[in-house]
Amino acid sequence: MSAGALMVCGTSSDAGKSFLVTGLCRAFARRGLKVAPFKGQNMALNAMVTSRGEEIGRAQWAQAVAAGVEAEVAMNPVLLKPTGDSASQVVVMGRPWRTLRARDYQAAKPELVGVVMDAFCDLCERFDLVICEGAGSAAEINLFDNDLVNLGFADRAKVPAILVGDVDRGGVFAHLYGTVELLPDEMRSLVKGFVLNKFRGDRSLLGDATAVLERRTKIATIGVVPTLPGVPIDAEDSMSVPHFVQGDLHGGESRERGESVEIAVIRLPRISNFTDMDALVLEGSTRVRYVEHAGDLGRPDLIVVPGTKSTVADLSWLRETGLRSAILELVGRDRSGSCILGICGGYQMLGSRIDDPLAVESHDAAADGLGLLDVTTVFEPEKTTGYASGHEVRSGHEVSGYEIRHGRLRVGPSATPWLAADSSGACSLKRRAGSQTALLGIYDPIAGIYGTSVHGLFECDAFRKSFLQEVAGRRGKKIAVSNISFAGEREAYLDRIADVCEKSLDMAAIEEIIEAGVHR
Repeated sequence: MSAGALMVCGTSSDAGKSFLVTGLCRAFARRGLKVAPFKGQNMALNAMVTSRGEEIGRAQWAQAVAAGVEAEVAMNPVLLKPTGDSASQVVVMGRPWRTLRARDYQAAKPELVGVVMDAFCDLCERFDLVICEGAGSAAEINLFDNDLVNLGFADRAKVPAILVGDVDRGGVFAHLYGTVELLPDEMRSLVKGFVLNKFRGDRSLLGDATAVLERRTKIATIGVVPTLPGVPIDAEDSMSVPHFVQGDLHGGESRERGESVEIAVIRLPRISNFTDMDALVLEGSTRVRYVEHAGDLGRPDLIVVPGTKSTVADLSWLRETGLRSAILELVGRDRSGSCILGICGGYQMLGSRIDDPLAVESHDAAADGLGLLDVTTVFEPEKTTGYASGHEVRSGHEVSGYEIRHGRLRVGPSATPWLAADSSGACSLKRRAGSQTALLGIYDPIAGIYGTSVHGLFECDAFRKSFLQEVAGRRGKKIAVSNISFAGEREAYLDRIADVCEKSLDMAAIEEIIEAGVHR
C-alpha cells in the first residue's frame, strides 16, 4: 500500500473513534508501515507527556504505543482541558497557550489552523501512514468554520474519511444517515465508508439495513465491529468510566478468589487522568468503584482522590456533597481506618491549604484543604510537565510516572517521605530551585494516608502489588499476589483491538480508500 492518510470520524462522542484509530495503528504497523496517529484538536482531561515534556491527549499517546512509535506533540497539536462548564485551558504544541471561554476560543481558532496543518504535514513527511481522529460528531454544523479536527480539516488536508456509529446506543442508521445529510457537499464527498461499532448479538438481525443505507447515501458499510469485552485501558473520555468496575481485559475469565481490596475512587466533576486506576482494576484482588455521593462511600479499604483540572472547585464540591465529611470520618489515627491516596490534584486537596493568588486555576485566592497531610500548594503560571522516576522509601521498589500540574507543593517538617526521586532527580521535569525535588510523595504511616504528584505509579508492577498488600494488611486481609505485568497487559490489549479490527473491517476496502485519497 502506498503512503497516505485516513480520517476516522464519528456520529457522536464515544462512538469508538479512538478505539478504531488505535486498532488501525496497530494493524497497519504489523503490516510493516510506519504509522502515526493524529488528532488536530482534542478535548480531554486525560493527558500524557512526551519525552520532551510536552502535553498531549492520552489517546494519541496510546495510539502511538499501538503503532510502535514514540509519541510526539505533532500528533495532538491542540489540546483543550476544560476548567469549567464553558472554559478550557488551551494547550498548543504541548504548552499552555491561553485559558479561554468557548466563545472566545471559537474566535481564536483561525490562529490555530496553520499550527494544525503544519503538524499534520510534518507527520506526513516522516511517516508512511497518518491515521487521523475526529472529535465528537462530524456534523457539528455550528462548528464548521475553521474546523481543526473533523471534516473541515479533512477537506483542507485532502484526507478521505470513514464514519463510525455506535450501535449499542440505538439509532445508529439514523445517526449515520443524518450525519451525512447535514454535511455540505464538499465534506460529504470525503466520507467513503460507514462502520457500525459496539455491535452485540446476531449479525443477521441487521437484515438489509446496510444495503438500504448504501442506496440512500451511496456509501457502503465496510465493517461491523463487535463490543470488545473487558476493561478498557487508556480510555480518553470519562464517559467511558462506569460507576462500578470489576473484570479484566480477557472478557469473562474469573478473577482470583479470596479476599479483595475494596477501592472507592472519588468521581470528581472534573476528574483527570483516571487512567491511574487502570492497573488497579486489572488486579484480581481488587474491587474498584467510582463514588459521587457520600451515602455510597461505605467503608472501603482504600479511598482514592484522583487528579482534577479544577482543584479548588472540586474541593468545594467535596464539601457540598458531604464527601469531605464522609472521608474524614473514615480516617483512623490508628490502623483501623480507611487508607486514603491523593494523586496530583487529590494530593493537593489532602494538604492543609491551596493558594492561587494569580487565579491560574481558580477565582478563589485561597482554600483550606482536608488537612490530612503536611503540605501546602501554590499555583503558578508555568506548568510542571515531564517524567519522574524514583523509589519507595521503605521497600526500595522502583517507581516511575509523569507529572502535569500548575501547583507547586511545599512539604512541611512533619511530613514522612514515601516516594523519593532518583539521585539525578526527575528526569525531564522543569522544577524550580528549592522545590524539594527529592520527594515525589509523602505519607502518614499511622493513619495510612498517602499523597503523590506522580501519575502512572501503579503501572510499576512490584510497587503496585506491595502497596495493595499494605492496604489489605491494615484491615487484616490476606490477598493473592498476581503475576500481572501491566505493560504486557497493555500490549495484549492493543493486539486484541487490532485483531478485532482486522477481523471485522474490510481492510482491503480501507486500503483502497487510503490509496485513492481525495481528488478534485
